[in-house]
Amino acid sequence: MLIEHDVKLVMGLCDRVTVLDYGKQIAEGTPYDVQRNDKVIEAYLGAGHKAH
Repeated sequence: MLIEHDVKLVMGLCDRVTVLDYGKQIAEGTPYDVQRNDKVIEAYLGAGHKAH
């Protein structure tokens, strides 16, 4: 298993994360901020999902 695909582990270990979508950076910041980023939500969950 590749660590970059274990999102819970990465979010728990890192102070800052960078999120890529097909090699293009779409977000960077704290895990809290990145999890609530609209581009990240759309890329990983699809359109129509809302952050809680």
